[in-house]
Amino acid sequence: MVDSAIGRVPAESRAAAPRPSTGSYSGIWLSRYEYYSSGRDATFTAVHHVVVLQHDDVLTVRSLPGSAASTMEIDLSIDGNVATGTWTERTAPEGYYRGAKYHGAIQLLVELTGTRMAGKWIGFGKSFDINSGPWELILQDRSTSKAAIEAYDRPPEL
Repeated sequence: MVDSAIGRVPAESRAAAPRPSTGSYSGIWLSRYEYYSSGRDATFTAVHHVVVLQHDDVLTVRSLPGSAASTMEIDLSIDGNVATGTWTERTAPEGYYRGAKYHGAIQLLVELTGTRMAGKWIGFGKSFDINSGPWELILQDRSTSKAAIEAYDRPPEL
């Protein structure tokens, strides 16, 4: 319903976007994504423990160095329940991809509990094709203390 005298929608008619129940996403999260390797004709899962730090509507996500042979980072902006940004991964120097650097875009939907984000990544592949796949972040610990970081600076148990 529009108030024709002033051409605007009354406040009671405007629906608010759902908001997560938590005020902050900072903490230790489990990052997991899938990718297809054309050279090996198989799908693989990469996992890292990551530290998420929130500053207003910006999230910085950095892998803990002991959680995987590769390093990964994500920079996101939050708008309601949608997190949009970019990712970068430096593969393991001795691994299949020999320390190659990959990067791309990512978009995640934040569950209302604020404990899981799930969505898709997109980026270029080893043969310069465009790849995509699922990516999720699952909250492990709301603390970013030195003790919490040390406790998760190891490969995730799956």
